[in-house]
Amino acid sequence: MTVKTRFAPSPTGYLHIGGARTALFSWLYARRHGGSFVLRIEDTDQERSTPEAINAILDGMAWLGLDYDEGPFYQSQRGERYAEVIDQLLASGHAYRCYCSKERLDSLREDQRARKQKPGYDGRCRDIVEPPADAEAEPVIRFRMPTEGAVHIDDRVRGHVSFQNSELDDLIIARADGSPTYNLVVVVDDMDNGMTHVIRGDDHLNNTARQVNILRALDVAPPSYAHVPMILDEDGRKLSKRSGSASVMDFRDQGYLPEAVVNYLVRLGWSHGDQEIFTPEEMIANFDIDAINQSASSLNASKLAWLNQNYMKTLEPAYVGEHLAWHLRQLGVDPDAGPSLAALVACQAERTKTLVEMAHNSLFFYRAPSEYDDKAARKNLKGDATQALATVRERLSGLDDWSVEAIHATVQGTAEALGLKMGKVAQPIRVAVSGGAVSPPIDSTLALLGKETSLARIQAAEAWIAENLSEA
Repeated sequence: MTVKTRFAPSPTGYLHIGGARTALFSWLYARRHGGSFVLRIEDTDQERSTPEAINAILDGMAWLGLDYDEGPFYQSQRGERYAEVIDQLLASGHAYRCYCSKERLDSLREDQRARKQKPGYDGRCRDIVEPPADAEAEPVIRFRMPTEGAVHIDDRVRGHVSFQNSELDDLIIARADGSPTYNLVVVVDDMDNGMTHVIRGDDHLNNTARQVNILRALDVAPPSYAHVPMILDEDGRKLSKRSGSASVMDFRDQGYLPEAVVNYLVRLGWSHGDQEIFTPEEMIANFDIDAINQSASSLNASKLAWLNQNYMKTLEPAYVGEHLAWHLRQLGVDPDAGPSLAALVACQAERTKTLVEMAHNSLFFYRAPSEYDDKAARKNLKGDATQALATVRERLSGLDDWSVEAIHATVQGTAEALGLKMGKVAQPIRVAVSGGAVSPPIDSTLALLGKETSLARIQAAEAWIAENLSEA
């Protein structure tokens, strides 16, 4: 048997982080078993499905690196096939036309709730031959659920789960306008695509019993199911857009690398011993549905930040630089109008946890300081710094080799010649070129800025000191 899994999101908004984890689990299982991973867009709700939402899903999948072997398939393009299956169920007696009005159904549910009964359809039209006198103009189509026995599901996460058929009412599989409903189209798609394993959120577990009965009515063996628990926010609540971490692209916008997010997601409810960091190859080799935890998982921002910094430090700097460039552009910076991004990443990765932080901390490499941090300037850009800045500028201007090693030797030599500690020279330079008291090592900082820019900013700081001394 060739393993076949799928990810089937509804395009009604962004790619939810819970959906992304489901996609990842499905992708990993297919990849481990040499199978096929299918992307299906469940866009039958035309009022809520939008091209923008579809693109958000496709962009999110691409950003995470979850490639698919088949698709994307769109349910909105398969109307004729669904109608064919509905006719088949009607012909075989597994479905029937229901003429009950909305008012009757509302009244029925109210009466059932008043009697402390589970709301459900009472089967009034189940066995009628002719439409009743109060029939609606166009009937809906209902699936005829078995009234005896039970549906037994050996769920790969939840274990053995049973549903009594007597508890399952006859669900609508086609609306009055002929459009099919969720449970019908999912069954037809899984059947036609030859799905062997369905991994999805445990909020679908109740639907599974109904879908299994429809599959059996079509004489099709159900796939193997695995219903994964939900993901909660750090306060143990259901994820929402307000939490700032419900969408995959929220994580991109917050400065996380896709590798870190994938590694983080795979560990939300799945484990392989005590291992925390996985290469894609290790994830594929070790992933097992049976190792998914039955309990809900909670987001942990500090763990994600730790993972992200690890990946910023260990991935190729040029690759990380490609992602950094996107964040620099969000700040109005042309990433090509500054130092090598690979060199910048290599210099900053140890000092930052996200690409947003790295981008902000690197702005001075692209823009001269418009002003100096007040505290840093008062401490370091004083009259006694004038000689140090002038001397180091003069010595640096004579360098033909603008390398980290040559710059370091020049700054250190200046400090020794003036009888000063290294910090008394390096720190005024740092404030002069960056505008603040924090930057990478001063030799690396000047090397990245380049000779002309470094000398110009040091000279500007000397002028600033002279102006402020004269005003004092």
